[in-house]
Amino acid sequence: MICRTIIMFACLALLNAQDFRKLDSDDYTLLRAQFQQDQHRMTIQNALADHSISELAVNRALQTSQQHLFSDIIDVKGITDQQSSGRCWLFAGLNILRPGVIEQFNLEDFEFSQNYLFFYDKMEKANLFLNYVIQWRDRSLEDRELNFLLENPINDGGQWNMVVDLVDKYGVVPMSAMPETYASSNTKDMNKLLRRRLRRAAAQIREGYAAGIDANGLEEIRMAAMSDIYRVLSLSLGEPPREFVWRYENKKGRPSKPVKYTPVEFRDLVVRKPLSEYVYLLHDPSKELYQTYSVTFDRDMVEKPDMSVVNIPLKMLKRQTLEAVTDGEPIWFACDVGKDQLSSDGLMVRGIYSYNELLGVDFSLSKEQQIRYRESIPTHAMVFVGVDRDKGIINQWRVENSWGTDRGREGYWLMDDAWFDQNLYGVILPRDFLTSETLEAMEKPPVVVPPWDPMYALIIGPQ
Repeated sequence: MICRTIIMFACLALLNAQDFRKLDSDDYTLLRAQFQQDQHRMTIQNALADHSISELAVNRALQTSQQHLFSDIIDVKGITDQQSSGRCWLFAGLNILRPGVIEQFNLEDFEFSQNYLFFYDKMEKANLFLNYVIQWRDRSLEDRELNFLLENPINDGGQWNMVVDLVDKYGVVPMSAMPETYASSNTKDMNKLLRRRLRRAAAQIREGYAAGIDANGLEEIRMAAMSDIYRVLSLSLGEPPREFVWRYENKKGRPSKPVKYTPVEFRDLVVRKPLSEYVYLLHDPSKELYQTYSVTFDRDMVEKPDMSVVNIPLKMLKRQTLEAVTDGEPIWFACDVGKDQLSSDGLMVRGIYSYNELLGVDFSLSKEQQIRYRESIPTHAMVFVGVDRDKGIINQWRVENSWGTDRGREGYWLMDDAWFDQNLYGVILPRDFLTSETLEAMEKPPVVVPPWDPMYALIIGPQ
């Protein structure tokens, strides 16, 4: 502690010795003069007094020129709605499985229960957190990894590997077997209480260890916390069914016979392609290409490894994605949906907001810069269900969202190819569509990066 204090004061002395500049009256005189040279400043000021910056910055010519027309479309039916929750990764994961069920049983529509897997995702994340706290019980609270863990005990966010692991361990059920509840669609209050209970358990574990409690005593604290987590989740989300009866009506209006399934039996019936056959491809220009990476904490189960991804060039990622979509394969992807997105028209179009022109300021960053300098992270997961191409040139992509039908074009979005290049970070592709270079890169030992590395946000996915 004494050494750390000495180092801290030495660093402060070094900072004080540097030539920092404070803002003074001369600076403000110069800044005011520069601003007042703009003859249009009053017009813009008046407009912004009553309107949002984004509203005024919409590029109307670019907006009206967009057409939701696609040369290749995957037949999907029904738009899901995650509402006020961060479950996009789970919705998108289950959405790529829906078309197969609809085709297999000749249905008009079908939806898996996201709530079912969400329950177990919360249970697994809580258990993982408590195991880490027990394992690191003798670390200082100032330890960087422990501090990161305590700041993020549990949340809604997730990644493709979590979809795979949850389906593998717990199976799937139709929406009718475990419908949505208020808490599953509005997770804020539930999450707040889950975090508080987990932090209470963390305090009990560390204080108990300091007081001499043995391993059995710490295990009792873990299980008591897990009992409370199960109770909160069961009251909020409902208890997951151990078995259920499924009956459906086909397109001709003919009802099926009722059949009883366990969730694992139902998964084996309807999930025709093993999810382990899908691979996460990343494009991060700030890191070495054709290299495998993994990030600490990118999992939700004790018994599973952290997620691994293959970082490849943008052109290669796009080429393989195009081949999959045109072959009729819905593709899960992660992106920064907050960039250049016009919800009213269902547009994700590069330059749809003319901020530079409206405010007279250059806001541009390269993709590498926006990663390195923390400007952009994947904030949402969706599904590609079409593409528009002409003479080998991609114009735009059709996107299935999980925000209901009131937003976008009845729930679908148009993504132009320039937006893909700048704001899309990762896709999940079946191995069948991977090139030999990508497959070779997968065999390399992963480079493990800490959770404070910029790549963490790219791999951990939508939060």
